[in-house]
Amino acid sequence: MTRDEFDAICAAQPGAVRSGPGELDSWKVGGKMFACWGDFEHRETNTDTVVVATPDRETAEMLIEAGAAHRPPYFRGAWVGLTLDGLDAEEARHRIATSYARIRAGLTKTAQADLPPLED
Repeated sequence: MTRDEFDAICAAQPGAVRSGPGELDSWKVGGKMFACWGDFEHRETNTDTVVVATPDRETAEMLIEAGAAHRPPYFRGAWVGLTLDGLDAEEARHRIATSYARIRAGLTKTAQADLPPLED
């Protein structure tokens, strides 16, 4: 997967806004980050890394233990790093949608009401 492909999936989320460029390019909804590109590479594979939120810490740990994700530098809790090398489009769509939904659900009701409606 390329960065452009990943960005296109992020951009398709209702109300998503790209923040950056800079040291930390990110995608936000309601001013809160749901995906980002860091100025770092995955240490073991030396490939570009994107960071997304999972539904909870347990899911993050499970993905890390299964080798489907890694713990990204500077992030904690339910956030995981995904390497673009080998990440297929369907998995990327799922991870981005999950992260977006978690962050959007955490916004105030007023902020949520200001966003475009979610598609079914």
